[in-house]
Amino acid sequence: MHSDMAIAMMADLFWTGLVVCLPVLGLVMVVGLGISLLQVVTQVQEMSLTFVPKLVTAAIALVVFGPWMLRKLTQFTARLWTGIPSMF
Repeated sequence: MHSDMAIAMMADLFWTGLVVCLPVLGLVMVVGLGISLLQVVTQVQEMSLTFVPKLVTAAIALVVFGPWMLRKLTQFTARLWTGIPSMF
């Protein structure tokens, strides 16, 4: 395996990881920002108020985006396995 091929594989790995994690992390970040703004406006500093909505959002996002995430990871794995003969 050449170094440029290894770098390309690592770049593909990181890009796939980012794309797969982005929907869940993005939604949780938006909900966390909204809850933080609500806490600033109302001055309610309850810890469960920040944790529970983010947890519920992450669970719903995993249910909604789960099949797509699994398909992306399966495609990435299939590309790796089919590329093995060209590495040597």
